[in-house]
Amino acid sequence: MFFMAAPAVLYVLAVGVWPLAQGAWYSLFNYNLLKPKRTKFVGLDNYVEIFSDRSARQAIINTFQFTLTSVTIQLILGFCLALLLWRDSRFNRIALAFLLIPATITPLVVGLIFKALLGADFGLVGYFLAGAGIGPRSGLLSDASTSLGVLIFIDIWEWTPLMALILLAGLKALPSDVLEASRTDGATAWQRFSMVIMPLMLPSIFLALVLRTMDAFRVFDSVFVTTGGGPNDATNTLMVLAVKEGLQFFNIGYASAIGNITILFIAIMAAVLLLVVRGADVRINGK
Repeated sequence: MFFMAAPAVLYVLAVGVWPLAQGAWYSLFNYNLLKPKRTKFVGLDNYVEIFSDRSARQAIINTFQFTLTSVTIQLILGFCLALLLWRDSRFNRIALAFLLIPATITPLVVGLIFKALLGADFGLVGYFLAGAGIGPRSGLLSDASTSLGVLIFIDIWEWTPLMALILLAGLKALPSDVLEASRTDGATAWQRFSMVIMPLMLPSIFLALVLRTMDAFRVFDSVFVTTGGGPNDATNTLMVLAVKEGLQFFNIGYASAIGNITILFIAIMAAVLLLVVRGADVRINGK
């Protein structure tokens, strides 16, 4: 049995555990690829610098704001779409196929599309918005007051269909006999939704929230190609900051610390979501 599982174990160690361990080790050093001979052990100084540096603190705030706002709206809209597409009909199947188109486009391409659309000079949408006096003259992506909101909108546009698909799969897996029994007992539509559908949908909701929270917190592609973290760090996120520090300034130790902090935040949010869903399950189902 051990020898049969050995290839999978070795793969996990090589691809998952070893890079994490190497990143944790590098984060304890002042390590710059341009100055390898000046590498020195600094302990937790890189982590302290993350929380003392203004740009890094702003990146943390932006990342949490982006994730919480985007995922919350995606959950609400996704659930509404899933309920609308729940009935099995030809129209709903065709609508679902078209609905999933945004999720099939890579975030990099989506970012480039919206950057082209919203440009104040030549953008198909941004030019007319600027001419009509709607939003800043420099463009929605070039102003600190609107850029993060636009990035949240882009993420919602792209990933709400995926959220809807996950929740729709959960709805279609609900036991039909339980739903039919509640309808036969005279329960109203709201009572069926709040007392039957929602308790049974908690596992699907938890799965959708965890997957999207993990992905949204690591947002990079769409931010990098649209704003690059600007203007004035208004859209800087942890992953964008880590890439800049690691690949632009070659501060491998500091970039590794940012990556480890990102992983820690994701783990904490996943644990919080698990506790919230389990608490809701206990309150609703009593077990």
